Amino acid sequence: MRLAIVTAYPPSKVTLTEYGYHLVKHFRLQEEVSEIILITDKTEGGKDLSFEEEGCTITVKECWSFNNYLNVFKINQAISETRPDAVLFNLQFLKFGDKKIPAALGLMLPLICKLKGIPTISLLHNILEQVDLDNAGITTNKWLQKIYNFIGSTLTRFVLASDILAVTISKYKTILEEKYKSRNVALIPHGAFETPPEPDYRLPEGPKQVMAFGKFGTYKKVEIMIEAVEMIRKRTGENIEIVIAGTDSPNTPGYLDAVKEKYSDVEQIRFTGYVAEEDVPRIFGESAVVVFPYTSTTGSSGVLHQAGSYGKAVALPDLGDLSILVQEEGYKGEFFDPESAESLADAIEHVLLDDSYRIHLGMTNYKAACSLPMSDITKMYVDYFKAIQFSKSKGFTLNIPSIEKEITI
Repeated sequence: MRLAIVTAYPPSKVTLTEYGYHLVKHFRLQEEVSEIILITDKTEGGKDLSFEEEGCTITVKECWSFNNYLNVFKINQAISETRPDAVLFNLQFLKFGDKKIPAALGLMLPLICKLKGIPTISLLHNILEQVDLDNAGITTNKWLQKIYNFIGSTLTRFVLASDILAVTISKYKTILEEKYKSRNVALIPHGAFETPPEPDYRLPEGPKQVMAFGKFGTYKKVEIMIEAVEMIRKRTGENIEIVIAGTDSPNTPGYLDAVKEKYSDVEQIRFTGYVAEEDVPRIFGESAVVVFPYTSTTGSSGVLHQAGSYGKAVALPDLGDLSILVQEEGYKGEFFDPESAESLADAIEHVLLDDSYRIHLGMTNYKAACSLPMSDITKMYVDYFKAIQFSKSKGFTLNIPSIEKEITI
């Protein structure tokens, strides 16, 4: 199989870049895949293809850019020129831009591939029915939200034109089946990026690090974490360093600079900026607890899976998709009220002041991460592509069972 993967890819700063990296890393080790055609966004630096294991050939086609109105044509041209046997899209609604037209045009690509007769799977990390448009920084206007929801429903139908639409959370599959009467939605878990050797769970000497990781400013706001740690310091005297690892969300440029200025008097606070792939293990490894200072959720959390991979305790809000992930995939953490700094302070304190509890959470999350390695996830995609090819050769439509009946192919 010559597999085209349409995704942002490191050193890109576009959303889902890291997930794209791990898709490529593990697809290249699947024996059925003879070549990966990486259809990716343009970046100043070269693409990160320095994998340790030998794998299949990777052909890079840098042909699109965030917010470019011509992306749909350029990606379509790249697919026509390379003529892959199958195409996988790594998508969310703002994948190709945060401007309406380029974002919408990009989501028409699965339909175009389907019309070309190419076996197509679209991995959709969020669905608009579950996105809080206000908290996600898209719009606070109620009329505009109704318009966005109408447009989102239309674009969802374009993505549903794929042979299979993959989602990472069971609730998404149920919503899509009920609202759109679709029979081609498959539940494929997010998967853990890495499953390194089990850590010893000991912390480095020095202050205990409370870390948040991601792109901040929309529904990920670090003020609540800073204020929570300040509360803990005052009531316990614990030696704590606040680590904010990541960058601004594309929708909120300048957010972290404003936070730095606002909390310039707070001691032991570190802003790492962009974290390169090779630095991720160190950032997680040195942390005592990983905090999710979210006011809403927009899909399965890659950060939660990373925290599990490195055996980390987590403090997370009891809302939306994070609660579902904990229930479905076996992760465990301290929950808090997303609107209460005091509630978050209690959650962090429970972990920091009880090493045995911290280690228990870390071990549980490591076990959960190991149960869903990316090698297994990419194998599921390969099996679905084989099922699509078989159904096309026999002239019938591939239908996916409903959630309670879904089985592995």
